[in-house]
Amino acid sequence: MVSDQLADRLAERTAMARYRVWRRIGWTTMTAAVLAGLVWVTFFSPLFALDPEQVRVSEQGTTVDVGQVREAVTDEAGVPLPRIDTVGLREEILAMNAVKNVRITRTWPDGLEVALTAREPVAAVPQPGDVYALMDAEGVRVGTAEDVPDDLPSIVVSLSDAEAGRRALDAALAVLGALPPKLAADMQTVSAATQDDVRTTLADGRVIRWGSGAQVPLKIKVAQTLLRAEPSAMTIDVSSPDLPVTH
Repeated sequence: MVSDQLADRLAERTAMARYRVWRRIGWTTMTAAVLAGLVWVTFFSPLFALDPEQVRVSEQGTTVDVGQVREAVTDEAGVPLPRIDTVGLREEILAMNAVKNVRITRTWPDGLEVALTAREPVAAVPQPGDVYALMDAEGVRVGTAEDVPDDLPSIVVSLSDAEAGRRALDAALAVLGALPPKLAADMQTVSAATQDDVRTTLADGRVIRWGSGAQVPLKIKVAQTLLRAEPSAMTIDVSSPDLPVTH
């Protein structure tokens, strides 16, 4: 009798142990299946696939070919958002002409938002072939024109020494790129015989001598003050902003 009871208890414990094992296996299998389903839905199903109609491209500037950017983005059409290589896509867009910066954001469930910052030209630089290179403040060429655009000054730099000419151009662009819009719009021509001799001519014929591209914000403040205080001065020299000269 006692041995029968022990046998029953042993059988009961064995059955319970088997049940626990199978239950653990069942839970593990179900969890794995759920995770596999989530992975498939997220990375492989069309639920989160990029829809070209849900691509939004916003632009800060006027020089970027938005159509080219949109074409690069829509090449990813049908690819689930988590699998889109936004880093590689950003590098591809940054390599396009006139793109200064780009930010790409996934907009769930099936879109992308692309925010562009364009390089804006600040001057036209004469080139061989009677054309002008449109340059931004960092010396990056963003376009070409047959004539100087009405809203840009032209830059004249010495071409006798290519390296010195490039330094002079960089100094001139540094000055132009820092000018406030109202003053920049009044510039007609820019010359830079050397990197330390940047000069600009205003629409009324007055000349501002900036010297080098150093301390430009301070030089601008001094120049603006003198333009207002001495309207009859035809030359304003702020190359040494602490000791400006007018005549």
